[in-house]
Amino acid sequence: MAQFQNAQAEFSLRKILPILLTVAAGMFLVILDSTVMNVAVPKLVQSFDTNLGTVQWVITAYTLAMSAVIPLAGWFSDRFSAKRVFISSVVLFVLASVLCSFAQTPEQLIIFRIIQGLGGGMVAPIGIATVFRISPPDKRGSIMGILGIPMLLAPILGPVLSGSLIEYINWHWIFLINIPVGMIALLMALKYLPSSNPVHEMKLDVLGAFLAPIAFASLVFGVHQAGAEGLLNVWALASLVVGAVVLLIFIWHELRQKQPLLELRTFRSPAFTHGIILGWTNQIALFGSLLLFTLYLQQAKGLSPLEAGLYVIPQAILSTIGINVGGKLFDKFGIRPVAIVGITSLACALFALTRITADTSSVYVMCSFAFVGLGQGLTMMQINTHVLKSAPKELVSRVTPITASAQQIMSSFGITITTAYLTRQIRNLPVQHTIEHLGRAFGHTFWITLCFSLVALVLSLFLKKSPATNSDKQAGMSRTP
Repeated sequence: MAQFQNAQAEFSLRKILPILLTVAAGMFLVILDSTVMNVAVPKLVQSFDTNLGTVQWVITAYTLAMSAVIPLAGWFSDRFSAKRVFISSVVLFVLASVLCSFAQTPEQLIIFRIIQGLGGGMVAPIGIATVFRISPPDKRGSIMGILGIPMLLAPILGPVLSGSLIEYINWHWIFLINIPVGMIALLMALKYLPSSNPVHEMKLDVLGAFLAPIAFASLVFGVHQAGAEGLLNVWALASLVVGAVVLLIFIWHELRQKQPLLELRTFRSPAFTHGIILGWTNQIALFGSLLLFTLYLQQAKGLSPLEAGLYVIPQAILSTIGINVGGKLFDKFGIRPVAIVGITSLACALFALTRITADTSSVYVMCSFAFVGLGQGLTMMQINTHVLKSAPKELVSRVTPITASAQQIMSSFGITITTAYLTRQIRNLPVQHTIEHLGRAFGHTFWITLCFSLVALVLSLFLKKSPATNSDKQAGMSRTP
C-alpha cells in the first residue's frame, strides 16, 4: 500500500504525456478516416455513378471489419505485447489506405475499406487500455478526457480537410493523407509506447473468434435491410434471426471458457452493464446524427464539401469545452451529473434538428449541431471511463475490446438505421419532388436519433453517484464461481 501511495505522489502528467500523445495520434488516424468519409459520400456516389445505399456500405463495411477484429485485441496484446500489435495495426491501416486511393469501383473500395478496418480496429482498445493502466484512479477522468482530443480534432479537421481535397484535387487524396499521419503515429509508437512481456501460454478462443464477426455482421446487415425494405423483408428477418442465434451461442460459449475471447463475466457487475447499455444508446444517437448532418448540408442545403466541413467547427469547439469540463467534473462528482447534462444537451439539439427544412437558417443549423457536440464532449469518454472503472482492474485489457466492439457495432447500427430510413423516406417522395420535400425527409429521420437519445437520458437518471471501486469488483469477481 505504501508503495502505491508513493507512486501516486510521484505521478506527473509530463511522465505519461508522450504515451498519451502516441495513443492519441493512432486514434486520430483511425477516427479521421471515418469523419472524412461522411463528407465524401455524395462525391463517391457521383464518381462511381452509383446510389447512396451502395456507398453507405463503404462506411458500414469499414465499421464491421473493425468490430470483427476488436474482440481479438485483448488476446493479441496479451500474446504478442500491446506495443507490437499497436504498431502492426497502424502499418496495416496505412497500407490499406493506399489501396483505397487506387480503387476503381465501389466493390474494390469496399474490399479495401474492410482491410483498412481490420488494421484500425485494434488501435483504440489497446491504446485506451494502456493509458487506463498508467493513470492513477483519482485522475482518470481528466487523463482519459485528454485521450478524447482526437475525437474532437477529427470532426473539425476531417470534414474541412476532406472538403478541400475533394473540391480542389480529388477524392483519392482523402485516403493518401493517411500516409503522413500514419508515419507520425508509427514513429511515436516505436519511441514512446512501453514494452511489455508477452504471455506465450495464452490460447486463442478459435470458436469465439469465428462466432463473433458472424453474429455482429448478421445483426448489422439485418438492421440495414429492415430499415431500407421493412421489417418483414425476408433477408432482414433471416439475417436478424441468424445474428441473434449466433450471438446467444457466442455468449454461452464465452461464459464456459477459462480464457475467453471477450471477458463477458464483467456483465455480472450491474454498474458495468448499466454503463455500457447507456453508452450503446448514446453512440447510436450520436453517430447516426453525424452522418445525417453532413448529408443534409450537401443534398438539401446544396453546400459544397468544403462548406459542409466548415459547418461542423462550432460543434467541435463545444465538444472541446465539453470534454475538458466533463473530465474534471467526472473526477469530482462522478458520472451521473455529467451524463445527465451531456445527454440532455444532445436530446434538445436533436429535437431542434427534427424541425429542419431546406430553408432552415444556417445559424439555427450550426447552433443545433454545436449542442450535439457539447453532448458528445461531456459524455463519450466519461461514460467509457465509468465503464472501465466498474470492471476488475486485472481484466482491463479484456474489457476494452468489449467496450470498443460495442462502440463500433452501435456506431454502425446508428449509421445503418438512419441512412436506411432516410433512403426509404427519399424513395417514398413524389417523382417530381422538390428540395423542400427532401429537407423534410431529413427532419423526419432525425426523430430516429432523438428517440435513442431519450432512452439514454432515462438510463442516465439511474446511474450511481459513486460507482464501486475496482478493488470491490475484484473481490466480487473472485467470489463468483
